[in-house]
Amino acid sequence: MLTGSYLANLLAEKAPNAYYVGGCLLDSFLGKYSGDIDLALPRKEVKQTAKDLGQALDGAVFEMDPEFCVWRITTKEGFQIDLSAVEGDSILKDLPRRDFTINALALPTISKPTLKIKTENNKKRVLISTFSNKDLIDLNKGQKAIKDKKIIANNSKVFDADPLRLFRAFRIAAERGFEIDKDTLKLIKANAGKANEPSGERIQEELKRLMRAPNTAYYLRIMEDLGLFKKLLPKLADQKDCAECYYGKGGVWKHTLLVVDRIEFLLNNLKLCVPEFYKELEPFCQDHALYKMTALLHDIAKPETAKMKDGRLRFFYHEQQGAKRADSFLKDLRYSSLERRLICKMISSHLRPSNLASNEIVTNRGVYKFFKELGNAGIPLLFLCWADYTSYVSMESLKTMLPKAKNPVMTIEEGKSMGAEGKTLRHLQMLNLLFTKYFRESQKIILPTKLLDGKDIMHNLKLPSGRIIGIILEYLAEAQVEGKFTNRKEALAYLLEHKQKLLSLGDRDENNIKKP
Repeated sequence: MLTGSYLANLLAEKAPNAYYVGGCLLDSFLGKYSGDIDLALPRKEVKQTAKDLGQALDGAVFEMDPEFCVWRITTKEGFQIDLSAVEGDSILKDLPRRDFTINALALPTISKPTLKIKTENNKKRVLISTFSNKDLIDLNKGQKAIKDKKIIANNSKVFDADPLRLFRAFRIAAERGFEIDKDTLKLIKANAGKANEPSGERIQEELKRLMRAPNTAYYLRIMEDLGLFKKLLPKLADQKDCAECYYGKGGVWKHTLLVVDRIEFLLNNLKLCVPEFYKELEPFCQDHALYKMTALLHDIAKPETAKMKDGRLRFFYHEQQGAKRADSFLKDLRYSSLERRLICKMISSHLRPSNLASNEIVTNRGVYKFFKELGNAGIPLLFLCWADYTSYVSMESLKTMLPKAKNPVMTIEEGKSMGAEGKTLRHLQMLNLLFTKYFRESQKIILPTKLLDGKDIMHNLKLPSGRIIGIILEYLAEAQVEGKFTNRKEALAYLLEHKQKLLSLGDRDENNIKKP
């Protein structure tokens, strides 16, 4: 079992020339436990020290950044230690080069400060609880900046040295509830043109951490105002001047930030927003950063697809085009293929629930096809749509309509009679219906028990194996959820009764099978 005293002694023994720096030290001043420890030590010692510590902690060891000589150790308990090279020949020359004054502090490992360790969400977290002030090195009023909750550039060249700091400033502010100093904001704006220079992996990590923190939309707004997205993701920056006639000042960008804000509200207030299903939905809510990134990118293609038609501003196929744009961007940031597929599936399909809501009655067949075709993106997509729909009403109106969202879906005319709020409420009722079908009627509609298999089809219709067997099975599944038959005997009777129609399916496109 990992204890604080063991870890403090281990670091002093294996890394005697290292210093505690960065976030773990900052968090300790705030009385917060940290999920990692940052150590700075001479460059020639980084690699071997990482390996020695990794072996002692039975952790995985790998190189994070060759240029800056950064190595990482991750333990089975989810704890992390980052080791980076001291710049210059001593910590006294290194600290003035660090990013912000709150991070320009250092505490030697050989001072053996008191470490406290606790388990939170099955992961170890650490707090540097006590140490001697005479051991702390503070060259640029870092402790005062922490007390004032201010992020201040450590010098005028911090963003030249590492442009990733342009994003780190906002990530730190979001995680700790700090304010970025006005002069530092000006410095960020002056260096915004460097926003695309860091590696994709490093930008990804900063953005993910920013999106796991509260008030993400607030910080994204400032980042765009300072020009960071104009260089990193021009298509996103183009939203600001698009569709102001529809969304008001700020255009699509204003709407996008509202969607980010609403999806954060949903994820943090699941019981309030979806009271009937919050327990079932909780397992889908773990990755806040993924949902917020999806919300940020979901309308990325609206500016390039915007066209006036019959006096209305339309965005034809913006969802499909948006998925392509998002995939390219996420590839540049080195997102995993699994994350990219899920995000892009949500973006390309985010109008589908609206299309379902355009019908007066939603059939079981329609629900079955929706969840079958969306797969693991089905429920996550409903989260995105919830945020998208609710962005059109005020928070006050939203809280008023939430209790009515569990009511049966109102008619289209009833929704129209209530204006914009009626449209939002009807959409929320539609989402609640889909949640109901998924969680309460899954065996009947979402994953119906297969009554016939491929061998039954080949035997009864005298067919060889081939693509048509799968097409017929899908046709039968849709007939089953519509109640055409409920047991094996009825299924066989239906199969033989519709033999000629089923045999003709091989000549049709799989996606255009007519309703049974």
